[in-house]
Amino acid sequence: MPAPEPSSVPQPSAHHHQPSAPARDRYDAVIVGGGHNGLVAAAYLARAGQSVLVLERLDTTGGAAVSTRPFAGVDARLSRYSYLVSLLPQKIVRDLGIDFAVRKRTVSSYTPAVRDGRPTGLLVGGDRTRESFAALTGGEREYEAWQRFYAMTQRVAERVFPTLTQPLPAREALRARIDDAEAWRTLFEEPIGVAVERNFTDDLVRGVVLTDALIGTFADAHDPSLIQNRCFLYHVIGGGTGDWDVPVGGMGALTDALARAARAAGAEIRVRHEATRIETDGTHAEVTVHTPHGEQVIAARRVLVNASPQALAALLGQTPPEPAEGAQLKVNMLLTRLPRLRDRSVDPRQAFAGTFHIAEGYGQLADAYRDAAAGRLPAAPPSEIYCHSLTDPSILGPDLAARGYQTLTLFGLHAPARLFAADNDAARAALLKATLAELDAHLEEPITDCLALDGNGEPCIEAKTPLDLERDLRLPGGHIFHRDLSFPYESGTTGRWGVETAHANVLLCGAGAVRGGGVSGVPGHNAAMAALS
Repeated sequence: MPAPEPSSVPQPSAHHHQPSAPARDRYDAVIVGGGHNGLVAAAYLARAGQSVLVLERLDTTGGAAVSTRPFAGVDARLSRYSYLVSLLPQKIVRDLGIDFAVRKRTVSSYTPAVRDGRPTGLLVGGDRTRESFAALTGGEREYEAWQRFYAMTQRVAERVFPTLTQPLPAREALRARIDDAEAWRTLFEEPIGVAVERNFTDDLVRGVVLTDALIGTFADAHDPSLIQNRCFLYHVIGGGTGDWDVPVGGMGALTDALARAARAAGAEIRVRHEATRIETDGTHAEVTVHTPHGEQVIAARRVLVNASPQALAALLGQTPPEPAEGAQLKVNMLLTRLPRLRDRSVDPRQAFAGTFHIAEGYGQLADAYRDAAAGRLPAAPPSEIYCHSLTDPSILGPDLAARGYQTLTLFGLHAPARLFAADNDAARAALLKATLAELDAHLEEPITDCLALDGNGEPCIEAKTPLDLERDLRLPGGHIFHRDLSFPYESGTTGRWGVETAHANVLLCGAGAVRGGGVSGVPGHNAAMAALS
C-alpha cells in the first residue's frame, strides 16, 4: 500500500525545529535535488523573479533522466535509466522555452508468439495492425475489442491529462469530467484484470494490455489495492493520447535543456552539494549542506525537496513512511546489428522500433508474479525491449551509426528488490541470463552474438537491479516512482497541489508527490505553482 500523503494543513511535528544557526546565504527557494522535477521548479521560480538555489549531491544534474556513455571507449550516449517520454506536458516545454523534441515511434509494439508450432507475432501500429490481429487470433473480434478499449482510454486521457498541471480535482469532480461510467469503473474502481478478461479472450493480447499496469509496479492483475490500475492510468493518459515517444538526443537532452533554462532564468545550481538537514518553523527554513569544502548552512523562505518521501522525512528528522520496493531489471545494450527473428513475417527494424514484449502473455505474467511473490526469480522472466537508435540515431557516434550499430533498452517486470537482498550480484546474473534466454527463444541467433565490444573487449551490456538503483540514485528500494502511484485526485490527505507537507514552507517536488512518477516535470511544476501561490 502507498504511504499516506502528508496533510496540507501545517502542523507542528514531534521533531519540530527552530532555525537558529547563522546562515551564509539566503534565498527565496532552495531546491534539494537536481533531477528533472527540481530543475523544472527552479526554472519556474527563477522566471518569476525569485532567488533560487539548486543543491545536487552528484557531479551532474538530471537524476534518473540522464544520458551517459556506459561502455568504455564506445561513442554511444544512452538514456541510462529512464528512457521514454509520455507524461511531460507541452505546457512545461513552452512555458520554459526549452529546446527539446520527441519523435513518434513507427510501431507501437511487437509481441512474438508460437501458434500451432509456427513462429508468429502481434504487430501493433502502422497499417498492418488489423492484419496482424487476424493472423494471430483467426478473426476480427480481438482487433475490434482492442479498438474499443483504447478508444475508451484515449477519451479518459483527453480529459485527465490536462488536470495534471492544475490544482488537484476532487474525486467526484474528476469522475464528472471523465463522464463515462464504464471507463470510471474500469480504471478507478475494479481491478484492471476484470476489464482485461471481460474485453479480450486471447492470452497474448490480454498480456500486452496488462503490461502497462506493471511497469515498475509489483502487483497481480486482480490486486485489490488497485496499485496496478494507478500504474495503468499513468501509462495511457500521457499527452492526452497515451503515446510513448523517443527523446531526441536521449533523456539527458531534456535535463540538460532544463538546467540551461533554470540558469538562464537566474537560478544557481551547485553540484556535489548534499543537503543533510532541514530546519523550519513554517515561515523560515535553514538547510545544512555538505559541500566539497565542508559544512554550510543556507537560509531560505521555502524548501522544495526533489527526493523521495523517505529522504524528505530523514532531512526533517521525522519517522520515514512505509518502505517502497522497486520491481524491475533495467538492461542497456549496444549491438553491432539487430538479431534475426524466427517470425519471418516482420522485419527486425519494425519489431524493435516499438515495444518488443517478451514472455508477457497474460498467463506468463501471472506465473512470474507468483514466482516472485514466493521469493523465487521468475522461471520465465517477462520483459520488454525497444531500440532508441532506430528512431533517433543521434545518440550514436557517426562511425557507429554508419556501421549499423543499434542500442537496445530492456525493462524487466516482476523483479522485486527482495529477490536480490541475499546476493545482489548472483541474482542479477541469474535473472539476466534467464531474461535473455526468453528473448533468444524468438530469435534465430543468440542476442549475445550481436553485442558490440567495448574498448576493453568486454560485451556492451549492463544490468541494474532495484538495489543497484537504490545505491546509485537513492531510489527507495529501487522504486522508480519513489512509492506506489496515487490516483490524480484529492484523497482527503493531499494538499491543493499534491506537493504539500506538514510544514507550510516545505514542499515535495519529486516523483513521490501526488501525480508524480515518470519523466513528467509535473511535480516540479506543481510545487512551483504552490510556492508562488
